[in-house]
Amino acid sequence: MRTPAAHPLAQHSSEGLPVDIESAKPTIVLVHGAVEDSSLWTHGVIQGLQRDGYPVKVFSNPLRGLAHDAAYLRSLLDTIEGAVILVSHAYGGAVISQAGDDPKVKGLVYAGSPMPGVGESTNDCLERFPGGDFATSVDLIPYTLPDGTSGTNLVVKANKYGYLLAADVPEDKLTLMIAIQRPISLAALNEKLTSAAWMSKPSWQIRPLLDSVIPQAEFKFEADRARSQVIELQSSHAIPVTYPEL
Repeated sequence: MRTPAAHPLAQHSSEGLPVDIESAKPTIVLVHGAVEDSSLWTHGVIQGLQRDGYPVKVFSNPLRGLAHDAAYLRSLLDTIEGAVILVSHAYGGAVISQAGDDPKVKGLVYAGSPMPGVGESTNDCLERFPGGDFATSVDLIPYTLPDGTSGTNLVVKANKYGYLLAADVPEDKLTLMIAIQRPISLAALNEKLTSAAWMSKPSWQIRPLLDSVIPQAEFKFEADRARSQVIELQSSHAIPVTYPEL
């Protein structure tokens, strides 16, 4: 997956001044989503960025709660000098929207990701328009922590995973993706954003036209609202696997 600089797209800062991302070589921070882990980016995304000379940081998303996950991402951003481009997949879009107000963040890339607004949750983005099948394809699993508090985790049903998330992924990779699912706390998907970086910073939406998770009407609504540059792909939800060299 290439950075926005690889596309013939206008680059602007939040103040409207040109940003020469290509010469600055920003650090690309990759933020995965629900029911996946950092290995999502090892199907060619990291390798392609490094070949192009970009510093890359891979964020291990805790998937415990939006405020929690965004705070953890901010702590990673604190360790990086210079400009940053945040790249998300799936639920990672909510996390980069919440944490992307850091001044070193110069742009946000949403690959098959929701772009919630202030006061919206990831689930709000999945349910605003008809057409998504996420809610009917998951299992809810209760958990209890050592201090006695409890909650609910969510995973995708094994027999629904391919259809929902990765219909065009080869069988060997699909089997691996199913095996390494990381549950996400249901609370993370329901937690509302208190800030949305796309409101003031350049954004790119990489829209998978074969996605069974996010309705196409939602993708269009979000891109129009954020005035995002849009790249459409004949891909399932699993863009980092199907189009790693974008």
